[in-house]
Amino acid sequence: MGNYAPINGLKMYYEINGSGQPLVMLHGNLSNIETDFGRVIPLLAKHRQVIAVEQQAHGRTADIDRPVSLGQMADDTIGLVRHLGIEKADFFGYSVGAGIVMQIAARYPELVRKLAVASVSYKLEGLHPGVVGGVDTLQPEQMLGTPFHEAYTRLAPRPEDFPRLIERGKEVMRGYSDWSPEEVQAIQAPILLIIGDSDIVRPEHAVQMFQLLGGGVAGDIAGLPSSRLAVLPGTTHITLVHRAEWLSSMIADFLDAPMPEKI
Repeated sequence: MGNYAPINGLKMYYEINGSGQPLVMLHGNLSNIETDFGRVIPLLAKHRQVIAVEQQAHGRTADIDRPVSLGQMADDTIGLVRHLGIEKADFFGYSVGAGIVMQIAARYPELVRKLAVASVSYKLEGLHPGVVGGVDTLQPEQMLGTPFHEAYTRLAPRPEDFPRLIERGKEVMRGYSDWSPEEVQAIQAPILLIIGDSDIVRPEHAVQMFQLLGGGVAGDIAGLPSSRLAVLPGTTHITLVHRAEWLSSMIADFLDAPMPEKI
């Protein structure tokens, strides 16, 4: 069952499943809760409270007349978290949702316990060539008949706004800016990095990001870092969220592990 909350001028849609430590889940670009998380939410909600959010112009959250960016969507998400009276939460973001989670970690560290981010890069060069250009040239008619189009026309308050969703998706990508290594290292919360081995993110870039977060050490000698890296075999960007059993077990184990002594 879903609800709406008045957040920063939006009528923002969200769903809550389960009980326990809050886990806020953020979908990818042009998508929605059902398409990205329909398989994994029932598994994660067995042992925690899962709060799934639909961003501006996506799913059941209608667009409004204002710019959209990762930073704005981070502010909207935290507005919802505060609206729900949550003092501290874990966050899981996929694709653009992972970029939003990174913004949340930088802007609102006091509200973040742990982060799981799937298919995220801290620099555009971390993506395979052609990915960003492919989004920028995308036309609505190319999406007709896809699960993204089918879900939008079924769920959105104004199904005729599908072309506007595509433009909003382009706007988000055009506003993307690189992070410096120092900005990545400044994130205080433990992070679980997840990619598919055939994802839009280059594996070597994910390893570089893991190293910035203290990874890439001999754990038996130096001890395990607080952050983790998971590379899912035989997995593309689109199929990553279909790996519900893998994702739920990895994320649950990471979130359930003791917090480091110093964060």
